Amino acid sequence: MQKENQKTTHRDVVPSVLNFLSDEMFDGDYKEQPLYLQEIFELLMHTEFGDDINLRHKILSCLRTSRNLAEALSPFSEKQIYKACSRNRKLSQ
Repeated sequence: MQKENQKTTHRDVVPSVLNFLSDEMFDGDYKEQPLYLQEIFELLMHTEFGDDINLRHKILSCLRTSRNLAEALSPFSEKQIYKACSRNRKLSQ
């Protein structure tokens, strides 16, 4: 059976999310991502491609997700997040 067709549990999902966050920590400041996306999307909306209603819905969805992630992690310092993600990586290996 393929891995994506197997039943998952809370214990399967949480390590995957932590691994994602851990990977993001090495790609720059995740807390600034909503602003970066907003700037990119605002420029895109002034083009011919930006005049597509479906694209605009996707853009708004991406911005909302990015803002929610940044907001959820805002109470924690980058050091705290890095430490938690590093600890999880060691446990999941």
